[in-house]
Amino acid sequence: MEIEQLSTGAAIRVTGTGPRAVVCVNGGQGHEVAGTWSATLEWLVRRLAPGLPGLRFGEVRYRIKSWKRLDLCIDDARAAMERLGGERTLMLGFSMGGAVSIAAADDRRVAEVLGLGPWIPDRLDVSPLRSKRLVVIHGGLDRWLPGIPGVSPASSRRGFERALAAGAEGSYTTIPGAVHGVAVRSPSGTALPLPRARRWAELVGQELERFQSS
Repeated sequence: MEIEQLSTGAAIRVTGTGPRAVVCVNGGQGHEVAGTWSATLEWLVRRLAPGLPGLRFGEVRYRIKSWKRLDLCIDDARAAMERLGGERTLMLGFSMGGAVSIAAADDRRVAEVLGLGPWIPDRLDVSPLRSKRLVVIHGGLDRWLPGIPGVSPASSRRGFERALAAGAEGSYTTIPGAVHGVAVRSPSGTALPLPRARRWAELVGQELERFQSS
């Protein structure tokens, strides 16, 4: 798989050739560090893309993966949307990628945001989701702990309810026994599934199939 540079200096790797685009954006952290590929998104794309020929997936590697530079991450997501093209796009955001996806949803091409354990801070403007679809899937055991990243389901639920009040429609699902994310990166570089990964894949796959055929 070839890695391409985006107009912002971020990177993208594309899977599939379908007419509809899925922009996959990663989480982040407080420190301003170089972007990395998301193990969670990588594992899902490798597992699901072969069965979704109508979709074209673009995994984004930010220039800087930090919520302190959320503006740069949003610009990277917009550049990926331009690269993938198409008239209809789904933003697939993990953790901080949820906030990135919601901000980028002001583009007319974005029909849906699918957030996985998404960070939707109370200060985030959710008006870009008006008349669009927001689907949130969250691990029931997800939470922030010292030295361990996480987003509480209560936090994303508040964001989801704010989006509905702003005119969005969609659904919210909690996965019992699941933590923050679907996979982690092993020392060898492989994406290793976390507990309940198959359930994550089942739910994400169902939503992507709906988007593919809608």
